[in-house]
Amino acid sequence: MLKGAKVGLRARHDDDIPVLRTELYDDVVNSSRAGSGPWRPITPGAKDPRLVVDDEEEGHVPFSVVELEGGTLVGTATLWGIDTHNRCAHIGLGLLPSCRGKGYGTDVVAVLCHYGFVVRGLHRLQIETLADNEAMLRSAERNGFVREGVLRSSAWVMGEFLDEVLLGLLAEDWKPAPPTP
Repeated sequence: MLKGAKVGLRARHDDDIPVLRTELYDDVVNSSRAGSGPWRPITPGAKDPRLVVDDEEEGHVPFSVVELEGGTLVGTATLWGIDTHNRCAHIGLGLLPSCRGKGYGTDVVAVLCHYGFVVRGLHRLQIETLADNEAMLRSAERNGFVREGVLRSSAWVMGEFLDEVLLGLLAEDWKPAPPTP
């Protein structure tokens, strides 16, 4: 398990899937805002590609996010689009609605940076998020990400085009958080 100050990132467990599906992906608005395609229902018991882990897939590393104190599942985190030649990847995360506003997002981004830069030896990490996603923008910027641009009207979400913000962080600009005891 990778540990931050408040959360740990661990492998996805089978019993995480129903919780993540119900709390994150069955919510049409949340799922539409988080994904790059339209929401669609997934049959219960089906292998949902957003949640089921393919351990052979090298370019996509999904984690379940748990509280360090007690091990309660609080969300999902992903390092995706991993490009080993250019040594870059994208960060994504989703917190259960009841777990938002507690500083977990900032900690998840910090742990993903550690994983990307230290464990994987990447040079650049980036985040694309909707321009009105203040929580993600704050989490990214608190970890040193810099706004590099706005992708105007690039996301079709629930009947309207929304802007996305592109943020980037280079390994040499990253300032890791002090280790936790």
